[in-house]
Amino acid sequence: MDRAFGDPRLAEMRQAAQGGAERWPVLRAHLAAADGDEDLTFLVEGVGDIAQVEQWTREVADADPGDTLALLVSGARHVEWAWQARGRASGAHVSAEQWKVFRERLLVAEEQLYEVAEREPSWAAPWYFLQVSGRGLGVGQEAAERRFEAVCRRAPGHVAAHRQHLQQLCAKWGGSQERMHAFARRSALAAPEGSGLGQLVAQAHLEDWMEAGGDPDSTVLHAPHVVRALHEAGARSVHHPAFARRGDWAVGINTFAMAFALAGEDAAARAMFRMVRKAPTEMPWRYMDGRSPAVPFLAWRARVGA
Repeated sequence: MDRAFGDPRLAEMRQAAQGGAERWPVLRAHLAAADGDEDLTFLVEGVGDIAQVEQWTREVADADPGDTLALLVSGARHVEWAWQARGRASGAHVSAEQWKVFRERLLVAEEQLYEVAEREPSWAAPWYFLQVSGRGLGVGQEAAERRFEAVCRRAPGHVAAHRQHLQQLCAKWGGSQERMHAFARRSALAAPEGSGLGQLVAQAHLEDWMEAGGDPDSTVLHAPHVVRALHEAGARSVHHPAFARRGDWAVGINTFAMAFALAGEDAAARAMFRMVRKAPTEMPWRYMDGRSPAVPFLAWRARVGA
């Protein structure tokens, strides 16, 4: 699984991030040259899962307290580090110690990210990561809405932020499936053709499948209105000539691949698997196998004949 999504900049950054504070100039150069808010978010998030980043970013910040990019990376890392401590299991299966560490790390993240937002009020990236930390801290739907809107004021159409907000609107996070679907459809239809926001429709139906038990042989997505919605969303986004392979573009293709496969639309699923080739992404395949998401990707690719 290529966690750099085929992006040579992120691949170099991920390698440099393992080298400690002395390699910070490599990361910083790429971050400073990011092509807008979505690209900056993509690059920062791309090093958030690498161990020890939370340690050497402290060294960088101590050496240069005014380096806001270092503070942003640290805040983003603390968000991911918190979720690593919690694990991906349902809340009932998270221990008291895990909850304690989870909350402690998220509170550090919030302090740092709010500091970044204050220093650089035009940046969308800190507000994106505050969406994720806020969900973990249970800030509630109104506060979550404000954080999402803060991203969109600075970067309308921010695909990753919309994905995070859809999660917030799910029933499992205090929302409802009805609100989730309304948001997905509204966002997809309001976006320009070729936008990655079409994937929200597929993501929402995968959430329904999970709510129904997540059975690979379930026919819950076979309903005609679901199939129709998936094809309409795909035509407006990943199948449109204006669709661009930038950032974490492969997440959207994989989301459609899994949704079409579970909907029994083998031909449509094959097209998605062929488009993404050998680039599985953690989401959505971890819904089938949290430890090895590539396993269901390969199995379903073979199952639909791609």
